[in-house]
Amino acid sequence: MPSRCHPRAGATVNAVDYRGRTTLITGASSGLGAEFARRLAARGSDLVLVARREDRLKALAAQLSAAHAVKVEVIAMDLSVEGCGELLAAEVERRGITVSSVVNNAGFGTYGRFHLEDPQRLRQEVALDVMAVVDISRAFIGPLRSRGEGVLVNVASVAGYQPVPNMAVYGAAKAFVLSFTEALWQESRSTGLRVLALSPGATKTEFFEVVGSEDAASGTKMQTSEQVVRTALKALDRRNPAPSVISGTMNRVMAFSGRLASRRTVVKMVDRMSSPRRASV
Repeated sequence: MPSRCHPRAGATVNAVDYRGRTTLITGASSGLGAEFARRLAARGSDLVLVARREDRLKALAAQLSAAHAVKVEVIAMDLSVEGCGELLAAEVERRGITVSSVVNNAGFGTYGRFHLEDPQRLRQEVALDVMAVVDISRAFIGPLRSRGEGVLVNVASVAGYQPVPNMAVYGAAKAFVLSFTEALWQESRSTGLRVLALSPGATKTEFFEVVGSEDAASGTKMQTSEQVVRTALKALDRRNPAPSVISGTMNRVMAFSGRLASRRTVVKMVDRMSSPRRASV
């Protein structure tokens, strides 16, 4: 099958051609998901926007359709439910949509000492941050591989590069997403499908409103959604994309500096950085 990529200047670039294709984006009602939608619509991609907040999805869909003359479908769905990938794939098929690319962005974090967290909230966190990523990837990766084009982006985090006290479940979930996605990258290398784990650091989104505290940012300078998504799309446009990318120079330094110290030292250091000002112990 001929490639749907068109070359740009420079030997290391082989940009993805999204024109006339359809990208499914989860968590698209705000933050990184909405920014992916804006960027990909500008590059000519039709969209399927998925999140719980239908009113926000419809508003964004109307805006992008008017601005870029692309088709935008809205699916309001709770992705923490069991079997969400199959349900989503069935709904897409029912609407007669062929999905060419997938961005798994939906997720949230909890913040605080693990023994004080609400068990139900933790179950929802694992369901959305881990199981939904697996479920949706499994539901769509077969057709994506067979077409030999498009992208699969799973949003991980720099929190996945080390244990994160006070965000123990979130850090572990993102470590799973990172490892899982890099494995899919290797499995898909010969197919033409570009697979990428995107690891942002602290970003100016609704994430910290959901978490309930900006202490979770560990005092680091926040990036914008635009910066993070630009990093992802630039990585995907390379002739030989890497399995993962970290957005932001300081985030890359922090992620890889942990390799130079013992795990005992790293987890103690992260605890000091991420602890609430008056944490309960």
